[in-house]
Amino acid sequence: MANVINHPSRFLHLATISLIILIIFLIPLIAFLNNNNSLIFTIITKPYFSYYLTSFNNQSHQSHYPWRFSWRNTFINSLEFEGNVNYPSSSSSNYSNDVSRAISPDFTKCGPVDLPPNAITSPYCCPTLATPFKFIDFKDYLINATYNKYKNNSSIIRVRRPAHLVDDEFIAKLEKGIAIMKSLPNDDPRNFIQQAKVHCAYCNGGYPQKHPFQDQKIDVHRSWLFFPFHRFYIYFFERILGTLIGDPSFALPYWNWDSIQGMQIPSYFTTPNSSLYHKLRHYKHMPPHLVDLNYDILSPKIRTQDQQISYNLAFMYKQMVLANTKELFMGSPYRLGDPAQPGPGSVELAPHNTIHDWLGAVDTPNHEDMGTFYTAARDPIFYAHHSNVDRLWELWTKLEGGRRDYRDDPNWLDSKFFFYDENLNLVRVKVRDCLDTKLLGYVYEEVDLPWLNVNPKPRRTKMQREAKKSSILASKPITKFPFVLDSKVSIIVKRPKKLRSKEEKEQEEEVLVIEVTELQSYENVKFDVHIDDDEDMLSDENHAEFVGTFVSLPHGNHGHKSNTRFMVGISKVLENLEAEEDDHIVVTLVPMIGKGDVTIGRINIQFMSK
Repeated sequence: MANVINHPSRFLHLATISLIILIIFLIPLIAFLNNNNSLIFTIITKPYFSYYLTSFNNQSHQSHYPWRFSWRNTFINSLEFEGNVNYPSSSSSNYSNDVSRAISPDFTKCGPVDLPPNAITSPYCCPTLATPFKFIDFKDYLINATYNKYKNNSSIIRVRRPAHLVDDEFIAKLEKGIAIMKSLPNDDPRNFIQQAKVHCAYCNGGYPQKHPFQDQKIDVHRSWLFFPFHRFYIYFFERILGTLIGDPSFALPYWNWDSIQGMQIPSYFTTPNSSLYHKLRHYKHMPPHLVDLNYDILSPKIRTQDQQISYNLAFMYKQMVLANTKELFMGSPYRLGDPAQPGPGSVELAPHNTIHDWLGAVDTPNHEDMGTFYTAARDPIFYAHHSNVDRLWELWTKLEGGRRDYRDDPNWLDSKFFFYDENLNLVRVKVRDCLDTKLLGYVYEEVDLPWLNVNPKPRRTKMQREAKKSSILASKPITKFPFVLDSKVSIIVKRPKKLRSKEEKEQEEEVLVIEVTELQSYENVKFDVHIDDDEDMLSDENHAEFVGTFVSLPHGNHGHKSNTRFMVGISKVLENLEAEEDDHIVVTLVPMIGKGDVTIGRINIQFMSK
């Protein structure tokens, strides 16, 4: 020992070796304590370690596992990983603004996707990669001379029009563009099927997260990535079409199923000899059949056209107007290291998911093509459908004088995707690049919004509701969580605060939060949610008591179960039901599809900033 002390270099060498050995033994121990034995880190040691107070998971995951102590998260804060980026805990809400936890796919590590049972295609959705691997950033894409083939027309703003208002000349261009895409070589990234595979890879776990979280697969659904990913996806699809037909002003149509005139499939998508025709669609839903925005694939509603229109408009009001916080409309935060699908937004669940279901064929295993994500983009109508979804995001940001999204969160802004452009360049994009459609070169033609002021009223009188509610409160036992949702059930939920002032309601939304656990991802699942309703005679979408629906399409994962959460804004609902003074609400869950395929972990009420 004296010899070591007398030679400082030996002492330092011994200390370094001891530290490395300590780290090697600590990592599996910490992974074990966090019940994540698959976690393997590549460590770049630092001259010092900064230890943080142990934190729990962020708010979106506290609700899933409030009892789980995050041993791994504490230790991750002291390690430095690739690229000299110091990653915080995988689910810590107390991240520093100068530490990025933005999601980014490891594009070179694309692998087989997770498919539902009896899938009709192979699990390989990866694009062709050039050797050596290279890409350009979106900002360079916009100014690169190789991008703008039509330099003199660079200031053109493309106008996306309602699908039912376009003329024959436009339809011919759209048909021509899709036909050319379908005729391109199979390995051309602009080929129609190759474009469809882009959606398959990003939506069914084709890409892992960046090291050290490569055990987590990326899924752009049920999170704050849903809107920006699909905006970029159809943006590049549109640019490719415009280039193939030689028209830089070409813009995709939007199928505005939220308007009365647009509630049926545009007829030119159903002409058998057209490149827009697709065989794998529901044969009973051809024009003039009206779309059901709250479609139930097992028990389709039989309604008159006037009834369906009324129900659709009331449903749109709830999904757009009542979803007045970023969490409610856009979905939950999804950061590096987080499990996928933390929580969907209102429009993603429905009408987005329900229309996918409504269009999917009835004689395929998973209602392919539109009825499941791995094949959905093989149907040309997918792009008109998602153009309208993108339009609704644009509309939502302007409601009530402007609503707040996540643009104050750098982890959202810096989340990245890769797409091939019209000239076969691989382009890396960030969410922050797509927040202004005019800067992307397109706008939406404005039309009336017949759902904007619908505001559904209660089906029963206040006296009837109070009588029924009193009997439930007197007879219902306390619900024990978790429970399997295999039949209709009513749960008494305590409100943390009642009689809020006008100012409080303007600042925060009262939100019903339903923790959905052990969701069978390969099954179709749908359950409806009602508040203070009559369990024996439930209200439809055009009444205030019906507040929302949770919809999950077959998603792969080979039997694995996932956890997510379903959120519904209820401030306006309670006002309409004259229940703002009540200490409790009665929440009724009605399984419509997939009875027994989902577990309810907890139900509570939270307040979220507007």
